[in-house]
Order: sequence, then C-alpha cells, then structure tokens
Amino acid sequence: MLPLLLSPLSAIYAQVDRINRSRQTETTVNVPVICIGNIVAGGAGKTPVAIAVGQFLLGSGWKVHFLSRGYGGNIEDPTRVVQDVHTSKQVGDEPLLLASVAPTWVAKNRVAGAKEAVKTGAEIIVMDDGLQNPSLHKDFSIIVIDGDYGMGNGKIIPAGPLREPLEQAMRRSDAAIIIGGRKTDALKDEFNIPLFGAKIIPHELQAELVGEKVVAFAGIGRPEKFFKSLREAGADVVDVVEFPDHYAYEQDDVMKLVEKAALLGAALVTTRKDFVRLSPDAKMMTTVFDIDLVFDKSKGLQELLIDRLGRREHA
Repeated sequence: MLPLLLSPLSAIYAQVDRINRSRQTETTVNVPVICIGNIVAGGAGKTPVAIAVGQFLLGSGWKVHFLSRGYGGNIEDPTRVVQDVHTSKQVGDEPLLLASVAPTWVAKNRVAGAKEAVKTGAEIIVMDDGLQNPSLHKDFSIIVIDGDYGMGNGKIIPAGPLREPLEQAMRRSDAAIIIGGRKTDALKDEFNIPLFGAKIIPHELQAELVGEKVVAFAGIGRPEKFFKSLREAGADVVDVVEFPDHYAYEQDDVMKLVEKAALLGAALVTTRKDFVRLSPDAKMMTTVFDIDLVFDKSKGLQELLIDRLGRREHA
C-alpha cells in the first residue's frame, strides 16, 4: 500500500532527475573513465567491483586512479586520500578502501576530481559510483546488481529502491555484473549487453572464525548479507547489531558492543568498510571479516575492457 501511495512522488523524482540530467554539460578528460555504478539505493557491491577492475588494470600496466564522491565525508574540494591521515568523517569510508589499492581522489565535483587525477599522472580513472551523474563523460560503464535483492519492488525512489528506471540505466551501460543470487536471470534476455556473474567469498584468512562465537555488527547498505556470509563461513553468530549505512561510530557505541561480546564469550566482528570508520582504540578490539570478489568468467570481462579501452602502450 505504501509504495502505491508514494508513486506520485516517484514520478516527480524521476521528472526532476531527467530535467537536471538534460541541463548538465558532459565534460571529457583526456584519459579513459570507467564508471562502476548501480541503480538500486544501498549496497550492491560497487566498491569490490571497482577494486577488482582497478587491480586488473594495474596488473596490465596502467597508472590507475580511483575517483569517488566521498559519501559521508565533509571534504568538498578535490583531495587525494592519504591512509592513516584522512578519516572516514573527512573522506568517507569507501575511498579509504580504494586508497589501499591505488591513488584515490574524493571530490563533490566529479569533473574537478578527474582533472586533478589526470594532472598528477592518472592514465585511466575508475569511478566508484556516478552512473546517474552526467557531468563527467564515461568511456565504459558497468552496472553492479545484487542478485539476491534484484530490483526490489521495481519502483523509483521513494516508492521503491531504484535511482532511475532499469531500462534507462541499461541503455547507458556497457556491461552488468550480477553478484550472487538468481533474481536477475531475466536480464539475460531483456537487455543486449554482456552480463557477468560474481560471488563474494570469505578471504582465506577468515578460517580462524570457523566455529568461533561472534557478535557481528555492521552499518552498510544490507547488513543481513554480511551476517549471512559470516554464518556460511562457519562462524557461530550469537548476536547481530545493525547500524544505518555509513554510520559514524562513537566510542560509546563500540564499548557497548565490546561489553555485549564479552558477556556472550564471543569475538566482536565487522566488515572492512565499517572497520575504517572506527577509532584506533576501537579497531584494537574488533576483528575484520574480509571478503574476496570472484568472477565466474573474469577473462570475459577483462577481454571486454581491453577491447574497448585498448592495451596499455608501454614506453
């Protein structure tokens, strides 16, 4: 009933989005830009895909720079992220993860951020999010879809989770990556773009959690995915605590979690994305559950990128 009541607001949202999109001028920078985006509000797995794409390009010899809006951070001007210097309150959590792989820029103005990246040596830019932002020209766009969640109820915000109509986003995209699940099988027949499957698996070092009692907490788009992954990895999840996406943890939050874990004789576990939002002291009391993104056919995606972007010309 609620989605039906909110449908008029969704129509207004979509119309305003179309007007804003038509008014913006697309700017091109003189290096290729790869956009990793999604169409559903919340966590779909964009950042792991951006990291995987960035690592492949780095391994192919490209000087890769990441570009992010820095959601949740308060820095406005284009800024290169420095680990152990910047905090998630300044640059957001995802850029801190990206910065562990390659030079990373946060910028509310994507064009200004891309220009700074080029000025400092970027040969290719991998943009984490931004599919709905028309200001910066994209040479290759990838939609990331949560295969377990699918399209939700298929309606536009606020009646549903979609940022824009699926057909509209697919027309602007060069490939789609579906992470887990089977709710998106129909996409294979509906749209004429390459689809690649992927799954998230625990990092091999997470074997230490098998059979261990844990209290899990997360402030991400879909924390239930994290809790499910922990259980599938063999951890004995005795309690879970959810926080809002990109939640800024205070020391008191963590101390309550530590007390809960101590009472249950369990370890306190969270995601890497949550971990970077903790204080140094809180990090010492928390275990990270790291994951790896594994493609069903990684070579297919890599060959598609090479075909569209060309091979790196070594000096």
